[in-house]
Amino acid sequence: MRPYVALLIGAPGGGKGTIGKYIVRDFDFRHVSTGDLLRQNIAMESPAGKEAAHFIARGRLVPDLIIIELVATELRRGAQRLLLDGFPRTAPQAASLDASTPVAAAINLDIPHAVIVERLGNRWIHGPSGRTYSYDFSPPKVRGIDDETGDLLIQREDDEPSTVEARLRTYREQTRPVVDHYRKRGILASFEGTESKVIYDAVKRFLDSDIRRHAAQP
Repeated sequence: MRPYVALLIGAPGGGKGTIGKYIVRDFDFRHVSTGDLLRQNIAMESPAGKEAAHFIARGRLVPDLIIIELVATELRRGAQRLLLDGFPRTAPQAASLDASTPVAAAINLDIPHAVIVERLGNRWIHGPSGRTYSYDFSPPKVRGIDDETGDLLIQREDDEPSTVEARLRTYREQTRPVVDHYRKRGILASFEGTESKVIYDAVKRFLDSDIRRHAAQP
């Protein structure tokens, strides 16, 4: 059976992490997050990680060549169901992916701008693991403390208000063409809303149907 490769597309703070966890739980996907790959490489201070950190701290997208290098390694591992989160985020990345990996569906999370700004302002993380908390809907058990390790939580530099606005401008300019790319291919599924659970219910119905459709193809 051909692998089912799905993409998870959306602005920073748009709920990709939450929706991705639900998809992995319910459909046995292998989740490949470029955010996780970047954080791991930044923590390791690999050459790619150091270069990526320079761009992230300034609210800019990491260059395509760095992302493609990290993702290519994951794709070579293979899986029957693969969920790409955060890649592709530019038209050249989408073209590169098309050339190497057949994509079955592009899941686009369309969240209002004001909601994203508020979410990111309330987001705190555990640096070593990348665990994320929001004081709005998924707070830590003890304020400012990671649930599992007891370490102090931090706010990422790129979640500060001025940087958030820069990130969203960059997203609109460079990432939205990716949505148009997959719409033209006829595999885009867009989901609007503000509550992750409501959005996921619709995503789940879509995947239930689309995975069956994909499996039935010769």
